[in-house]
Amino acid sequence: MAHLRARRWIMAASLPIVVGATLTTLPTPASALSTDVVISAVYGGGGNSGATIKNDFIELANLTASPVSVAGWTIQYASAAGAVFQSTALSGSIPANGRYLIRQAAGAGGTLDLPTPDATGSVPMSATSGVVALVTSTIPLVGCGISCATAPNVKDLVGYGATANVETLAAPGLTNSTANARGGALVDTDNNSVDFTSGVPRATNSAGVTVSADDPTDPTDPTPGTTRIHDVQGAGRISPIVGQSVTNVPGIVTAVRATGSSRGYWMQDPSADADPLTSEGVFVFTGSTTPEVAVGDSVLATGRVTEFRPVAGAQTLTELGGSINTVKLTSGNALPAPIPVSFPDAFTKTGSLEAQPLEPGSYVLDWLEVHEGMRVTVAQDTRLVSPVDTEFGELWVTLKPAQNPTPRGGSAYVSYDDPNSGRLLLQALDGAPAANVGSTLAGGSVGVVDYQSFGGYVVQTTALGAITQGGLRSQKVTPPKKAGDLSIATYNVENLTAADSDAKYARLAQAVVVNLGKPDILALEEIQDNNGTGGGGVVAADQTVARFIAAIAAAGGPTYAWRSIDPVDGADGGAPGGNIRQVFLFNPARTTFVDRPGGTATTAVTVLKVRPTTNQVMLSASPGRINPTSSAWNASRKPLVGEFLYDGDKQLFVVANHFNSKGGDYPLSAAVQPPNRTSEAQRVSQATEVRNFVADLAAKSGNTARVVVLGDLNDYQFSPTLATLTDNGALLKPLINDLPVNERYSYVFDGNSQALDHILLSPTIKGYAYGVVHINAEFSDQASDHDPQILRILTGCGSDPLPERCRPGNPVVDVP
Repeated sequence: MAHLRARRWIMAASLPIVVGATLTTLPTPASALSTDVVISAVYGGGGNSGATIKNDFIELANLTASPVSVAGWTIQYASAAGAVFQSTALSGSIPANGRYLIRQAAGAGGTLDLPTPDATGSVPMSATSGVVALVTSTIPLVGCGISCATAPNVKDLVGYGATANVETLAAPGLTNSTANARGGALVDTDNNSVDFTSGVPRATNSAGVTVSADDPTDPTDPTPGTTRIHDVQGAGRISPIVGQSVTNVPGIVTAVRATGSSRGYWMQDPSADADPLTSEGVFVFTGSTTPEVAVGDSVLATGRVTEFRPVAGAQTLTELGGSINTVKLTSGNALPAPIPVSFPDAFTKTGSLEAQPLEPGSYVLDWLEVHEGMRVTVAQDTRLVSPVDTEFGELWVTLKPAQNPTPRGGSAYVSYDDPNSGRLLLQALDGAPAANVGSTLAGGSVGVVDYQSFGGYVVQTTALGAITQGGLRSQKVTPPKKAGDLSIATYNVENLTAADSDAKYARLAQAVVVNLGKPDILALEEIQDNNGTGGGGVVAADQTVARFIAAIAAAGGPTYAWRSIDPVDGADGGAPGGNIRQVFLFNPARTTFVDRPGGTATTAVTVLKVRPTTNQVMLSASPGRINPTSSAWNASRKPLVGEFLYDGDKQLFVVANHFNSKGGDYPLSAAVQPPNRTSEAQRVSQATEVRNFVADLAAKSGNTARVVVLGDLNDYQFSPTLATLTDNGALLKPLINDLPVNERYSYVFDGNSQALDHILLSPTIKGYAYGVVHINAEFSDQASDHDPQILRILTGCGSDPLPERCRPGNPVVDVP
């Protein structure tokens, strides 16, 4: 795929602490990982000198979306050197994605009570070193020595400080003022030293009430604090009080996210200040705990002011995080009136946005920032410039309908300087119906302004306008090719594997037969091995390709032959274990594949002269791979080269490519503008390798070799990658530039219709027709996320001037 994204939303959450680990050789983890309940925190300094919380405690966490009963379970504690465990009986259940609090012995000091515990014991835990075990029976642990983590009925175990009774290695030693807590994503690797970090003691019970040693306030105090939301947000991108704890910040709940691991609620102060640069809304992050609030509740929120940066290069979301305490005052309150979204002309300024003042009247990103967390409305009817992603309820609309419109309703991405400032991402919190590019979203959508990594700012809608389908239809090749024409297509089939459904194979096959008109040569990208991501060292894809060939024949197409080279296991990137590669399908009744043995995953194909004194050339291996051991191809697909004959004895060299993805590039809404295109350097290196190979073909053939370079290049027609690959048009011609500017696209990402797939020709190929066949990228229901492209090398085009049908620009695809 073009833009690497296993999940559009970074839901693993707003963590106030990021822990870095040095890779070392560690002992093997002690036992199987717990998949439902884990120990999430331990604290033994309760009531000691310098402690704030009065009691020792142990906290459990439920990792699942269903309640888990702990009836008949025990929590057992032993000293660091002791072999005798003291037991506390558990009862009841842990809520879905919730916590469970066991209160232990109290010390003589401290000022803060724990929340109401779910279980109570009297064990005096050590403030420095000890062992805590979660046991699914009442049988005491006896005789397990320092290997209690693998004893019968032990679900989870934490050894902290100076103890050898651990999972792999011990968690940090503690003090009277520190507790060990499992990371915010509750990762369990069976290595206590990795899974736990020490910090401020915080305890949460099954009711979701949290007490924190750094916020010793009454969790039920109904008195508003002195800090307001606009104080939290400030007049810049970064909160002026980031890192500080705030108490009883008032607001009206405007939206709730109750699923996933990034749960929480948005609240807004109905009493705005006089500063137009300070937002009156904020997100209150509760992690995997479902917030017990409803829209319209008047609440007081206590927590720590944080700036959540979802990925490197992104902007931040100002929010309240840490140990959240919410006091609900009243319900059914009127919500603040939503502000109509009104974008200025320019998208953003250059340089570090966080270091510059906000100018919401001049820049789109500044307008969104000053309304972060606030209710807004898209008052007017708008046009969808992406298909609805029904899995996540996402859709992009344009507020500037005249901005680079495609004939089919999208917004064309025409240069780095023009990211289409009218685009706006909406995510329907309650889901959205399927709809295609060019459909109409009726005015009246209402939601809150949020920020996520890939799409940047997003309106999380609580009310979504009605969508009217725009009548978009799939395209197909027309008119039929003449007898001597050769048709060549490229198609990224999005991780096709032998285990895929018959329906996916049938749709892809229908596209080959009907939409692409049975091309004579078909270069496929993202063909996975026979067991997909199953791993196990499988690299062959013969079953995958055989199913596709059979599906094409069943749809009325020819029985294609095929050629490819299996990659080295795990060396070509893509979905882990999938071993994607390029594959040539060809119709043996229309073209001949010239087979020359010797092509392997690690052998470089070279250009050879048939005779030293002639310009006739051949490949050292066919199929072959271009310099596959070059660092340019690290964790990326290697180009597949094949030699074909057509129209009698005409020689044709075809290079099928799938350059590295844009994964790691900074988003268009990046904190520093223009965004860093971190993945581009490798694509330029890959382009250099292919260019050098094509240049060698041209030089050794006396510029007579016919060459087609095609595939998913993962870059734009105006990119350095394409400039390098084509030698600025002198070596290869990018056919996408034959199309009108606003028709140059094969993929839709973040509401931009963009060209990632390409067909390039050597100047020796004179007469041709070319087109992008739009059948996927603009549709909610897709067989792939890419649109295929088609080239016809036309017969009878050797004369000069070219006959009319041979001139560039003649359509090969029906009109939009």
